[in-house]
Formats: sequence, structure tokens, C-alpha cells
Amino acid sequence: MNSKLILVNITRWVILLLIQILLLRNLSFYNMATPFTYILFLLLLPFGIPNIVLYLVAFFTGLTLDAFYDTLGVHTTACITLVFVRILFISVTVSRDGFDEPEPTLGNMGFKWFLLYALFCTFSHHLVLFLLETFRLTELSYTLLRCLMSGMFTLFTVVLVEFIFYNRKAR
Repeated sequence: MNSKLILVNITRWVILLLIQILLLRNLSFYNMATPFTYILFLLLLPFGIPNIVLYLVAFFTGLTLDAFYDTLGVHTTACITLVFVRILFISVTVSRDGFDEPEPTLGNMGFKWFLLYALFCTFSHHLVLFLLETFRLTELSYTLLRCLMSGMFTLFTVVLVEFIFYNRKAR
């Protein structure tokens, strides 16, 4: 991975975490839908990163959010789950020889693939996040509704940000 790509990803990490902590932390619709746009950083990490580095980046991203949200490992566990689903999804859908593109963006991979990829990763992240946050089976329907609403809101913001920075691949 070259130094320009590393600098872009560090900048993306700082900007998305600052937006999440300073702006989106207090944005909640009736305590049902909260956007977690910071997961876009984990979604857009390059294909060539080794799995152990992905897990470490997810761990430190979640740990940073846990420090600001005052949650004890909830975001860390959710981020590690997201990276696990990301690794599985990419290994199933993209051939190892087909890594022509450096990162899984909307412009590189196409709308259908990116939407399915973001959908699986977002809902796995949110399911773990809200189940660990509530940690009660008596409120399972409320937790699943929160997961669904927040997942749709997060997915909407992730795809919106991708469309804003959309860069069509030259064929």
C-alpha cells in the first residue's frame, strides 16, 4: 500500500470519526434511528490490507468510539463483527485475481454490489451493536426495530456520501 493511500485512509478515519462524535452522536430520531456513518471508513478500506490489520484497525476504531460514547466495548465488538462480515463477503463475491481496483467504492464496484455489500455489513454491525447495548431478550422486538431503523438511516447516509464522492471507473 503506497503512502498516498495510507494518508487518504488516515484522513478519512479522522474526518468520519469527528463527524460521528461531534455531529451525529446527538442526532437521533425518537431514540429509534441513529446514523453511524463512521462505518464507511471500515467499508472503504482497500482490498489488499491483510486481515489482521483490518481487525486491528476495526478494534482501534471501535475503541475510540467507545471512549467518546462511554460504552464498554460495544462499538469495538460491532466494528470487529463488521470487518468479519466484510472479509467473508469480499472472499465470496470477488475473485482473488480480480483485485484490479484498490478499494471497494461505489465507482469501482458498481451500485448493486456496493449496496449489497454495505447492506450486509451495516446490518451485521447494527445488530451486534444494539443487542449488546440493550442486553435483554425482553426488549428484543424494540431492539430489532431500532436495528432496522438505524440500519436504514446509516445505509442511506453511506450511499449518499458515496454518491457525493462518486468517481466513475474509466473502462
